[in-house]
Amino acid sequence: MASPATAASTLPVALVTGAAGGLGQAIARELAGAGFAVGIGYHRSAEAAEQLQRTLAGAGHFAIAAPVTDSAGLKSMAEAIQARCGRCDVLVNCAGITRFVAHEDLEGLDDALFDSIFEVNVRGAFAAVRALKPLLERSALPGGGVVVNISSIAAVIAMGSNIAYCASKAALDNMTRSLARALAPRIRVLAVAPGLVDTEFVKSLDQGWRDQQAARTPLRRLALPLEVAKAVVAAVTQLTFTTGSIIAVDGGRPLG
Repeated sequence: MASPATAASTLPVALVTGAAGGLGQAIARELAGAGFAVGIGYHRSAEAAEQLQRTLAGAGHFAIAAPVTDSAGLKSMAEAIQARCGRCDVLVNCAGITRFVAHEDLEGLDDALFDSIFEVNVRGAFAAVRALKPLLERSALPGGGVVVNISSIAAVIAMGSNIAYCASKAALDNMTRSLARALAPRIRVLAVAPGLVDTEFVKSLDQGWRDQQAARTPLRRLALPLEVAKAVVAAVTQLTFTTGSIIAVDGGRPLG
């Protein structure tokens, strides 16, 4: 029987951090459907990641610890991917955290929450790129290896679950451009920036606030996880001469 590395080596490999979440699951499914062996990166949700692995189309998928706030852990993760697959062609930085705090409630946005949002949403994305850079540089995909950062329209309109979240996504957009310049020509770096996505987390928020966001969007609804996932796959497989760009999937929200 072929070893895992031999069996998977013919398939391009995509790692999705935060893949056990609603948006991460949709991205993992679309990448699997596009012919990628998908690494389902998780932090604490090992069981959910393993369950997702069993349901993906195609072959070569695996659940793997991807602790984006632990650089040593990410180095070990990269080594495990190298040993298992012999390659990594795509990194999707989908891991992220937030909590709803009204923008006018400055006391509610305490230092610990502010720091943890930046630690995961910004530093974590950078640390994942740093860990996987040697593998991404060797990718034979058309256009080279690809990093897709999952951003948000909150970076542009400064409206979202809280002020720190909006600021973290603006920082992620800026970092996307800096990394695109720094890692060219072997690695392309893009961001996909959805409007409010109708995930389970968003469904748990205040219904009136959700309705208000939909009403302010020219297309009059929230984004679907599948629509964001399709944009990620397009960035990887179709936009091979694109780097440093922020791809909006927002229903025209800045026009509202």
